[in-house]
Amino acid sequence: MSRMSPIRSTAQPLIRLIIDSDPGIDDVVTLALAARSPELDIVAVTTTYGNAKLDATTRNAREVLRLAGRSEIPVHPGAERPLVRELVAAPETHGESGVGYAAVGLEQPLIRSSARPPALVHVLSSLSEPITLVTLGPLTNLALALEHDEPLVRKRVARHIGMFGSIHAVGNTNRFADFNAWCDPEATDRVLRAGLGTEVVGLDVTRRMVFDPAEVERFAAAKDPLISWLGLALRFYVEFHREAEQLEGCVVNDVLTIGELLAPGLLHFQEMLIRVDLDAGDHRGHTRQSGDGTPARVAMDVDVKRMRALLKRVFGEMLRSEP
Repeated sequence: MSRMSPIRSTAQPLIRLIIDSDPGIDDVVTLALAARSPELDIVAVTTTYGNAKLDATTRNAREVLRLAGRSEIPVHPGAERPLVRELVAAPETHGESGVGYAAVGLEQPLIRSSARPPALVHVLSSLSEPITLVTLGPLTNLALALEHDEPLVRKRVARHIGMFGSIHAVGNTNRFADFNAWCDPEATDRVLRAGLGTEVVGLDVTRRMVFDPAEVERFAAAKDPLISWLGLALRFYVEFHREAEQLEGCVVNDVLTIGELLAPGLLHFQEMLIRVDLDAGDHRGHTRQSGDGTPARVAMDVDVKRMRALLKRVFGEMLRSEP
């Protein structure tokens, strides 16, 4: 089966989804996996600030889809900044471009109009059937959609699975918060309180999904343009994790969201009541269990071996099967 033109099986119905993302090194790996998975029908990608500014994340999304042979998937730029707090980015983690050492073109200025509805509302309003929404970055786009047209969101989003949060794991922005919730705590709070049945895939499981440096170097040396491009991005990520966390390898957080769609049960969820700390200080953006929180399904365990087997759709035998 050609990786560039995946053959879709008719045995199972396609999973129609929107991916909301802030590409980002682990985001582009995740988009590549989704693009090369024939079980998925990607209706659109919406982008947000986060790992880089919006112009860069939008360009990065289009570039990885082009390299994966999926340029037909529309990419819609969304939020430029958080709801309340100042704009943040992560050049020390993902590089100035958002994709480390991977080659990228110039950022194209985006056409911005205050008269346009939020990006997710624009996409959802064009659909006639419910879809799955996967969020890989700050939750600003979904929060804006809820504020603009909550009935539409409830009607069209049949399932929301998002990479954000931390219950017991040490945060990756400060001791308590993961980057996505920290970027826009008010948006995270708005989404959780909406009661969409959100499935939280946070640092408690994502920290176990690690590529080692030798794997990344094999990716970077590959002849496949997509694999080598991802490898160069991941090389930067390895250097960051070595310096910032004394980890030999890099944590590829976002892939677990797509992994759970492709292999249900890959993640083990627990029902919890959780809330987001909005106060100033170190706990801002911390997702934690609370008796007055909102019900959510929170991933607390993961089958890493199964996830790595799925990632061979992108990296082939260059990726080890065993964690």
